[in-house]
Amino acid sequence: MPSSPRAHRRRLTLIAVGGGAAAAVAAATALGGGSGDPVSRDRPPAAVSPSVAGATPDEQEKSLLALARRDQKDPLALGRADAPVVLIAYEDFQCPFCGKFARETKPELVRSYVDRGLLRIEWRNFPVFGAESERVARASWAAGRQGRFWQFHDVVYAKERPRNKGAFSSSRLHEMAREAGVADLDRFEADLKSQAAEASVSRDQEEGYALGVSSTPAFLVNSTPILGAQPLSAFTAAVEKAAKEAGR
Repeated sequence: MPSSPRAHRRRLTLIAVGGGAAAAVAAATALGGGSGDPVSRDRPPAAVSPSVAGATPDEQEKSLLALARRDQKDPLALGRADAPVVLIAYEDFQCPFCGKFARETKPELVRSYVDRGLLRIEWRNFPVFGAESERVARASWAAGRQGRFWQFHDVVYAKERPRNKGAFSSSRLHEMAREAGVADLDRFEADLKSQAAEASVSRDQEEGYALGVSSTPAFLVNSTPILGAQPLSAFTAAVEKAAKEAGR
């Protein structure tokens, strides 16, 4: 999918992991350069090779692992906060390959790994296709405020929608929220327009830009990136590998 110009400007930024950690990752080499377009979506998962002057490979890996927020109350996450493997997903609701992942791959991962307590999925809003992408990203956060993020996520991705053609107008977002079971639509609208919604989406975007994410979807399975619309086997292999490494 097309890259965001901001992403290119930020690709070489070093991300300082929160919580006071001093380690940083030059993650343009970890998640940059991938694509969700048909040309590259079949590329196998890249190897992590972030390099920071003075940082050891162990320190670099710890920096990537520390990106998992593991907030038990995070409504934009599925699975146990202490799961050994965390899949971080940088996605845009207007991205057709993100929709493919949502419809075909995520349900299998939930059944096979999330429900067993082995995997946690953490969503990051990464809107790259303009105003409608930004609007639906904020709407998803607003749905999450009422505990209905994943229901809203599934409604939005239930079918492929024309990009930037009004599919995410205010009235249609309300219809999707109602279908997702969002109880208080007045609160939903207020939350959607709030500075807190904007700040949440911006936080996710900045994290992705700093990692070098330049297209959607992009995933991080513990410290292993998966770029584009990969088959289920790519995700299961990465999860199994990360689980084994976490158990050592």
